[in-house]
Amino acid sequence: MTLAESDEQLAERLATAAGRILIALQTSGQFEGKTLGKEGDRQANAMLMRELRAARPGDAILSEEEKDSVARCAFARCWVVDPLDGTREYSEGRSDWAVHVALAVGGVPTVGAVALPGLGLTLTSGAPRPLEPANVPPKMLVSRTRPAAEAVFVAERLGAELIEMGSAGAKAMAVVRGEADIYLHTGGQYEWDNCAPAAVAKAVGLHVSRVDGTPLVYNCENPYLPDLLICRKELAEEALRLAREFSAAA
Repeated sequence: MTLAESDEQLAERLATAAGRILIALQTSGQFEGKTLGKEGDRQANAMLMRELRAARPGDAILSEEEKDSVARCAFARCWVVDPLDGTREYSEGRSDWAVHVALAVGGVPTVGAVALPGLGLTLTSGAPRPLEPANVPPKMLVSRTRPAAEAVFVAERLGAELIEMGSAGAKAMAVVRGEADIYLHTGGQYEWDNCAPAAVAKAVGLHVSRVDGTPLVYNCENPYLPDLLICRKELAEEALRLAREFSAAA
């Protein structure tokens, strides 16, 4: 690292490095099951906290694996980190898990890097990739363990094909990569689950919002951020309308 390292470069470097730690641990045979997930979280978080504090000592940090303090809300710049998004998938030896490193500035997801270590990829807001052509019919992502009724409702009315996938980061990056077109989530998340994915998705020109169409806001006193919509812009208006229709009927 040099003093000239940009926020985008820092986010990408750290997300990729955390991914290497997690892959090495996953393939070492030292741990398995839930113990593997806990150890992966611990090791990846320790590295990320150490490096972020050294590289950006004047910034606040919100991490899933650290004790939170609302003192961070006094800072305009806050790094929002999930050292291991998709612990279940990671522990099962799957590839649909991620590492999130993001920077929110004034509550806006400004910088993001999402590593997909199982695929050998890190996607970043600093190097947005061109969007692939839309899928016909559209493809919509849902949880592999608990598909939300709202998402199923929207998919049925759009004539979309449902694709089950693990972590939030993996699902959001599937839209970025053109494997799917819509990721609508209403099952409850926290800021660390979606800040980095939101920043990367915004950088490539996707629609990013809450399910009611309002912006995603970060570094709030309560980091609970229960829903989001990441999708191709041409599908956003209809997806939001259908989400409202579902809510009104519920």
